[in-house]
Amino acid sequence: MIRPMQATDAPDILALLNWMDDAPEREVFAPDAREAAELRGECEDRVCLVAEDVEGTVQAYCGLAPFRDGLALEGPLGTGDLHSLLARAVERSEGLPIYAFSARDNLAVREALEAAGFTPMHTTDFYTAPVSNLARHARVPAEYTTVERLPPEQYRALYRASEDGWAGRLEWTDSEVEAHFDRDDVRLVALLRNGRPVGFAELELDVEAARADLTYLAVHPAERGQGLGRVLLALAAAEVAAYPEIRKLRTRAHDHAHAARALYAHANLTHCRSVVTYLRDDTEGEA
Repeated sequence: MIRPMQATDAPDILALLNWMDDAPEREVFAPDAREAAELRGECEDRVCLVAEDVEGTVQAYCGLAPFRDGLALEGPLGTGDLHSLLARAVERSEGLPIYAFSARDNLAVREALEAAGFTPMHTTDFYTAPVSNLARHARVPAEYTTVERLPPEQYRALYRASEDGWAGRLEWTDSEVEAHFDRDDVRLVALLRNGRPVGFAELELDVEAARADLTYLAVHPAERGQGLGRVLLALAAAEVAAYPEIRKLRTRAHDHAHAARALYAHANLTHCRSVVTYLRDDTEGEA
């Protein structure tokens, strides 16, 4: 049976989340909450569905949350009737594009997504390395300087020149850019030559979870081929090294980002997981 999530379902869904967390190959995009009250709070303003067996035990879960120009699919988690669960989620999407994210090795979920009309867009590979290994190479080359902030127009211009996948960020207002970098968990290391920004490394830190993510590394196309990517990677690690509790830096690259993949391999980062991004967009082809 497929039905809306109820408050009493939280313990079963948390058990499914723990089951997923126990094995990387089961990974899917999922709620952040790992406590019942937080889980119920996350589901208050979104569509949340469960599949239950004849005894009323929740076997699978999925939710729909606002994302980009449409919705993100949380789950499905579990081994229940994924096909019916996805069909109901699609019905509740009101025709909006739906994005889904699954571990490459989660074949059961990927099969169910593709059967429900989701198309794989790209694979994102994640890499990690000890902060100390990367930070020891940190140095600012001659003729270059670094800054911790860029004016919004300079940040936006360098982002536009370097990035072809996160176009949504280009729509941020100046105040939204400033607010982003005012956050305590966000850091920027920008590299300048003759006062002109030529690249930056952007970080998000979670000191409580002892985690640091290099969320974006940009080098202007005209400045590539000079080793600036590795310079920025090391400078980012040096920024993280100020937090002794964070020992590893994690980053990622889509399957088309050949230069980034080569950089991480050359810097001896270790591949740790792969996630496939799916999209179901019923608006494509509409006039």
